[in-house]
Amino acid sequence: MTEKEEPSEEKKETVAKEEIAFLEGPRSRWQDFRFVVEVCFEFIRGFRELHFIGPCVTVFGSARFGEESEYYQLARQVSGEIAKLGYTILTGGGPGIMEAANRGAKDVGGRSVGCNIILPHEQKHNIYLDKWVNFKYFFVRKTLLIKYSYAFVIMPGGFGTLDELFEAMTLIQTKKIKDFPVIIFDKEYHKDLMEYIRKLLEEKTISPEDLNLFLITDSIEEAVAHIRKTISKYGLQPAKPHPLRWLLEKDFRSLQK
Repeated sequence: MTEKEEPSEEKKETVAKEEIAFLEGPRSRWQDFRFVVEVCFEFIRGFRELHFIGPCVTVFGSARFGEESEYYQLARQVSGEIAKLGYTILTGGGPGIMEAANRGAKDVGGRSVGCNIILPHEQKHNIYLDKWVNFKYFFVRKTLLIKYSYAFVIMPGGFGTLDELFEAMTLIQTKKIKDFPVIIFDKEYHKDLMEYIRKLLEEKTISPEDLNLFLITDSIEEAVAHIRKTISKYGLQPAKPHPLRWLLEKDFRSLQK
């Protein structure tokens, strides 16, 4: 496991205050310029750290489900089966479903990576990661979770999980990314969401073909088969890193135990 310094509570509080200030409205040109530079460096750091981790499948879900939850156990099992296909399991790096997914990858000797968000009180990286990167801004983290993934698995979750689900489907719908699989687990948990999506179709705010953007299932076998089709369609292969010494890059596989 890579050694990363955990942000202090004081630093987390400072990050939160800075984000609040940014959302309050117009600031000075100098403050906006500093913000742009900071975001650019955060993206560059993320690109550098995650360059050799793919191809990935990102698993989204709530941080609030503990090990005793059926959803935790499902995410662990699903991720283990996906990792067997040669994919890196990528998550938000925190507890709950994220921990379960990373743990499932480690169960089968797969690769496990997290993009962790710095929050004042709630989240720190889980212990089942080969590699993790801490991010200050949610939008940077979300961009990188999508950038390196060839499928998206949506487990039960809250506002953040739904945000990530619809972000992925919007990018596929608008052809900003390829038609990678979006798999939603647990029909019972998401039945009201499916009713709402059908309402969107009735109101013609989405098209009938948009219902093909996702698969909702309770079957691990069906999900794995759906993802396996992507391997054939796009010819995906496990990562073959070629790190450049002059950039001080490292082979991701050397970070695994």
